[in-house]
Amino acid sequence: MQSYAIQLMHIDMVRMNDILVTQNVNRKAKALKKVDPFWIKSNPFLLLGLEMGAIDKKVDLESDEEIPFSSSSATNKVDSFNFEMVHLPSRPVMAYSWIARHIGIRAVRSIYIVLLKAKINILLPFGPLAILLHYFTGKHGWVFFFSLLGIIPLAERLGYATEQLAFYTGPTVGGLLNATFGNATEMIISIYALKNGMIRVVQQSLLGSILSNMLLVLGCAFFSGGIIHYNKVQEFNKSAAVVNSGLLLMAVMGILFPAVLHFTHTEVHFGKSELALSRFSSCIMLVAYASYLFFQLRSHRSLYNPIDEEGDNNEDCDEDEVPEITHWEAIGWLSVLTVWVSILSGYLVDAIQGASDSFNIPVAFISVILLPIVGNAAEHASAIMFAMKDKLDITLGVAIGSSTQISMFVIPFCVVVGWIMGEPMDLNFQLFETATLFITVLVVAFMLQEGTSNYFKGLMLILCYLIVAASFFVHVDPSNDD
Repeated sequence: MQSYAIQLMHIDMVRMNDILVTQNVNRKAKALKKVDPFWIKSNPFLLLGLEMGAIDKKVDLESDEEIPFSSSSATNKVDSFNFEMVHLPSRPVMAYSWIARHIGIRAVRSIYIVLLKAKINILLPFGPLAILLHYFTGKHGWVFFFSLLGIIPLAERLGYATEQLAFYTGPTVGGLLNATFGNATEMIISIYALKNGMIRVVQQSLLGSILSNMLLVLGCAFFSGGIIHYNKVQEFNKSAAVVNSGLLLMAVMGILFPAVLHFTHTEVHFGKSELALSRFSSCIMLVAYASYLFFQLRSHRSLYNPIDEEGDNNEDCDEDEVPEITHWEAIGWLSVLTVWVSILSGYLVDAIQGASDSFNIPVAFISVILLPIVGNAAEHASAIMFAMKDKLDITLGVAIGSSTQISMFVIPFCVVVGWIMGEPMDLNFQLFETATLFITVLVVAFMLQEGTSNYFKGLMLILCYLIVAASFFVHVDPSNDD
């Protein structure tokens, strides 16, 4: 009887120890699940240990009537459980393994989404092809053509990465980022051309970007949005549009006076007063644009709040839209794509004159029409997409905001950069180009004054751009002596 009692006491002690260990494991598992449930699911060793603990607990609690008189099975069960716990990898090792595997999966997924998923990326190989043609052939026309094709998907992907980053920054900052990185292509092309002394190419390409954004991009957005939402009048924030129109008129003033001073021959010092006025006006325009950013992002942020037209419906649509990549991935892709665009832009600028001679197309038409259409591919796609989703405030932030940024920041910035480089970059865009810009700003300002849009307004803007394109096709750029 004494040995039988000792055996019962030993079995009870083993059972109590087993229950305590199992409860301890379950308590740790619950704590781990609160911290990182995916970490639990991705580690088979820990799952096996937890399952063994649960099974042992169930057997011990539900099988009281079948208690063996030998302690060997219970001892083996505890030893088996201890074996699992001893060979369980430590948490830091499994955490580092999970992080490495997670980063690898995220990198592959991000490459697929950015470089392979979009159909327009079929044009990406034309970029390296243009570089090969530049070194192995002397056909500048084909180098220019393939460089244009290669830059189109890069510009569109820049817009996509900026759009993904806008999910984390809000609509106002997102529209500003979209305009900034959408203009990165034009800025890079302009700096390369300015470095090569091609001042007229810089002036005409930047002018063409303004015309393209205000007429073609905004016109296509209004037209597409009007067709999709045919039974309603689309509305946007009229106050923000009026502020942008005022800045565009100020830019016209800064560009107009040097041209008038030159063509009226009223300079105090011929050839010098015009350049000095351009540099002074550029500094004033940069100050004005910095003040505009403070006005938009800090002091009067409520002025740029989007109009909520459908309330709950818009909220439901926004809930369905989620970013496909993280904000750090978006920043990384913006850096990579900007570098690749800068490399390809160098070959594009070098082939402009050769393409003009090969295809018998005026340099003015290439600079004002072809280059901006390629450079504005990101704005074009984004503006149309947002207009079709009935988000006209973001559309105006992309199209009109981009034109405002080019006229009030990029052009003065290029004048200052040319000043540093020793290049006589000025704001005298010649009489024909200045008159075109002035009329365009007036037309767009009248289109925006009501705060509404429809497909007919978009159609008028597109037709106006066709008139401008035809005008530059038959326009011969005057020489500097004239």
